[in-house]
Amino acid sequence: MKRSIGARTVLYAHPVLIVGTYDRSMRPNAMAVSWGGVCCSLPPCVAISVQRTRYTYTNLMEQEAFTISIPPAVYIKQADYFGIASGREVDKFAATGLTPIKSELVNAPYIEEFPVVLECKVIHVHDIGLHTQFLGEILDVKIDDAVLGEDGRPDISKIKPLVFDSPTSSYYGIGQFLAQAFVAGKELMR
Repeated sequence: MKRSIGARTVLYAHPVLIVGTYDRSMRPNAMAVSWGGVCCSLPPCVAISVQRTRYTYTNLMEQEAFTISIPPAVYIKQADYFGIASGREVDKFAATGLTPIKSELVNAPYIEEFPVVLECKVIHVHDIGLHTQFLGEILDVKIDDAVLGEDGRPDISKIKPLVFDSPTSSYYGIGQFLAQAFVAGKELMR
């Protein structure tokens, strides 16, 4: 029997995305966002949701651009810090010792030390409630050679991304390989 726990943000699992933006003085900022993910294949797009009270919200509205840097598990403290400190008050890059790199395609910084970067231009903004959703078209993905598999594709076991569990406010890593997508269910097809 299932028990009702009310309307809540229970979905497994939320990716930990570090959103890079510039403010109007071109000072780099980064914010941890777990309300986000892929929303379209063609054109390739991601959606992130940010509260209007956040410093990043203003940057997104003014610059109409952002990057997403995927933090590997070894940077869990820095990723968490990006979500609890405000760019209005501190230089998060100085505090974490991480390196902001200016994107060549959009007016936003990314994090040099993180192995996967998506460079996005804002194409739609939707006020939802407490959060505003920003849809970004992915103009390019940059990836470190060290996290590519032998086939040249990104290898999740080398990237070691973080995921967020909203009911417990906890971080987890990615587990073992279970099955190949679009193959595992074929035996059930008729």
